[in-house]
Amino acid sequence: MPAPRRTASAAAPAPLPVLLRDVVAEERSRLKVGIGELDRVLGGGIVPGSVTLIGGDPGIGKSTMALQLCHELARQGKKILYVSGEESVQQTKLRAARLGAGSGEHFFIVNALDIEQILGMIRKAVPDCVVVDSIQVVYHASLSASAGSVSQVRECAALLTQMAKQTGISVFLIGHVTKEGTLAGPRVLEHIVDTVLYFEGERFSHYRILRAFKNRFGSTNEVGVFEMAAQGLREVANPSQIFLSERPQGAAGTTVVPVLEGSRPILVEIQALVTKASFGVTRRKAQGIDYNRLSLLAAVLEKKLRLRLFDKDVFVNVVGGMKTDDPAVDLAVCVAIGSSLYDRPVPTDTVVLGEVGLAAEVRSVSHLTPRLSEARKLGFRRFLLPRSNSAPAGQKGGGVAIAVAGVSGAFRALWPDLSSDAVPRP
Repeated sequence: MPAPRRTASAAAPAPLPVLLRDVVAEERSRLKVGIGELDRVLGGGIVPGSVTLIGGDPGIGKSTMALQLCHELARQGKKILYVSGEESVQQTKLRAARLGAGSGEHFFIVNALDIEQILGMIRKAVPDCVVVDSIQVVYHASLSASAGSVSQVRECAALLTQMAKQTGISVFLIGHVTKEGTLAGPRVLEHIVDTVLYFEGERFSHYRILRAFKNRFGSTNEVGVFEMAAQGLREVANPSQIFLSERPQGAAGTTVVPVLEGSRPILVEIQALVTKASFGVTRRKAQGIDYNRLSLLAAVLEKKLRLRLFDKDVFVNVVGGMKTDDPAVDLAVCVAIGSSLYDRPVPTDTVVLGEVGLAAEVRSVSHLTPRLSEARKLGFRRFLLPRSNSAPAGQKGGGVAIAVAGVSGAFRALWPDLSSDAVPRP
């Protein structure tokens, strides 16, 4: 007969309700990791007693980030306990040596799978931060389910969360992605933890984007950009320059748009390819932007600007593995499609931004000043933007603002030699 299940709240006495006005809330200072991009995504550092989940595809860099995080904290004199469930301590040592980590006196590592053993070690060692790599292999002996199942993941994560809240020890959990693309068994962990960080990026690309999907102590709009190198993950201080470093000069079908990720403007390259469809079946493919948004914009161009796209395949890509849902990319996508269709390049010193409505009108975008400031830093001097946003563009910093009311106006401003039949007036 299996032992009775021990729940996360079994050992804790029943709490007594108190008046909210009598609660004394102390603002505890955050612990800076020392990795600027990670601190940014966390909201300014690690909150004591918080539980953070780091997820992503296999080989994306989760364990590498965890080791570097532990190394930086240990260098500050913080006591670290790294629980390696998938690798032996010798294997983890080899990986840490390659990253130049783990040489301090405050970095402890153990190979353990039983959650009761792990909690006992934490209570005995009293570290400042604990990393569990990974939560899928940890199990509770009183549960008959196998490690990695929903019940095991939920129970082990709940016990670690309870321990973190009671002791003030910060906990980082590494979580794998299931076949359906969710974290560790249908989104169970995301509801338990305080913060969910997710690594994005193409497997064969050097660049990784760390994005917060949930953060009880900060914004979920911030992103961190890293480059995967032989010595681990390196911060990318100027992602705009990286994303535009290989931009082709004088090529049709490419535009640049400053998108906003949290408080940070990032210049990304939008590429479009329009080609004749095979066998009469047209395709719309989008990478980095929403497919439905691309279909909508293509329909607007067909209906309002009479672009002949009904027999064309349209492919749109955001270069560098970046993904964005910023509505400011709408006009850039439309311009890139028109540039590829007419085989007319966009001037290399021009950025394009604006939201496009169903009537092919160009609507205003938010936070225009930081977007244009980032563009000016990289040498852009012409700004194609909505008419309602044109006033701030004349602020100090230079450049020429080209204000347009609709997509057809943007086409005529970029390619004035196009005939009126090619670009009808609204």
